[in-house]
Amino acid sequence: MQRLARIGVLPSDSDELRVRKEVLTLSSVLMASLACVWVATYAILGLWLSAAIPFVYQLATAASVYTFARTRHYLLFRRSQLWMSLVLPFALQWSLGGFATSSAVALWAFTSPLGALLFVGARQAVPWFVAFMALVGVSVSIDPALAAGAPDIPNGVELAFFGLNVLGVTTTAYVLLQYFVRERDKEQARSEALLLNVLPAPVADRLKREEGVIADSHAEVTVLFADIVGFTPLAERLPPSEVVALLDRVFGSWDGLALSHGVEKIKTIGDAYMVAAGIPIARDDHAEAIADMALAMRPAAERCAAEAGLPFEVRIGIDTGPVVAGVIGRAKFIYDLWGDTVNTASRMELHARPGTIQLSERASERLRHEYEVQSRGTIDVKGKGPMPVYLLIGRRDGSAVPATAGFRSSANQ
Repeated sequence: MQRLARIGVLPSDSDELRVRKEVLTLSSVLMASLACVWVATYAILGLWLSAAIPFVYQLATAASVYTFARTRHYLLFRRSQLWMSLVLPFALQWSLGGFATSSAVALWAFTSPLGALLFVGARQAVPWFVAFMALVGVSVSIDPALAAGAPDIPNGVELAFFGLNVLGVTTTAYVLLQYFVRERDKEQARSEALLLNVLPAPVADRLKREEGVIADSHAEVTVLFADIVGFTPLAERLPPSEVVALLDRVFGSWDGLALSHGVEKIKTIGDAYMVAAGIPIARDDHAEAIADMALAMRPAAERCAAEAGLPFEVRIGIDTGPVVAGVIGRAKFIYDLWGDTVNTASRMELHARPGTIQLSERASERLRHEYEVQSRGTIDVKGKGPMPVYLLIGRRDGSAVPATAGFRSSANQ
């Protein structure tokens, strides 16, 4: 079924166009197959003109599907199917003597405006629905004249075909809508997953509900910056593919740590990596979550270095304090943070020694009760002047960093 549906799909087609092509192909094949019942029955009754109309539809559909598979000319295929679906059911009804003797076979023409709605769009489907209503009006006006010369069709056949027409049209409409909605939901799920790769889930939900600027002030957040020491000269020696593969391996391992520790990845810039805890949802253990992740980041990077056969070190900087967070941009938007806390965390990383985790005084005060923190003295920090800084060594109790950290939201306290 899937292979048949995709005979006219091009690799360059958008997801929406692909679904429309698939549904149109399936609907055409389905209706042409069902037409066998009408062809056979009317032929047995000796109503050759009436049998010829659905038979012509079958031949024309087979030819159009074959042409579509060869040429991928979607516009021609779509127009031919919509026109045949609209006109031929009325022609068949008129050949049988009107509504009663044809068992209202013109119901099948409703698949034309329905198809236009699915394959063309809401506005463009209006003329097709108007044309359907006009043909119904014509059929009503000429029905007395047609009924006077109607062929003699057994009552059992008429009744059976009433059921077939009603069930056939409704089943076809349901199957097509079911397929269309299912495929649309799949694409929507993929789009949702991509959106959640760009924005935190609560922010993505707000962006879908609200218009205007999304910006929030957070009083207590811990921000971490990390980068690979000496990455620029290393990148100059490696082929581009190896550079990208190395960064993907390192950042991929850190992404896993961010997920397991419940912290929010903000962005990467070159070989720099930024995460934060306490946003977009406040949590009481934001500093501890970042500290645990920082302690796990170095071993993860060392494993990646060993696998790549390229020994390197990372340096990490952390600060705690208030930030402003929000979504910026109209195209390729991002969720970002601003404020002195962000700048200080960046400076902590910039001035850190290779292989160390450097803390601001604020971060040190927050962590020193549960973690071993060592003073590095006062250093001259670019853009901020002399600042006391500290090194994060490990947990005071000597326990290993948990693989999955707990999450204590202040909203749940």
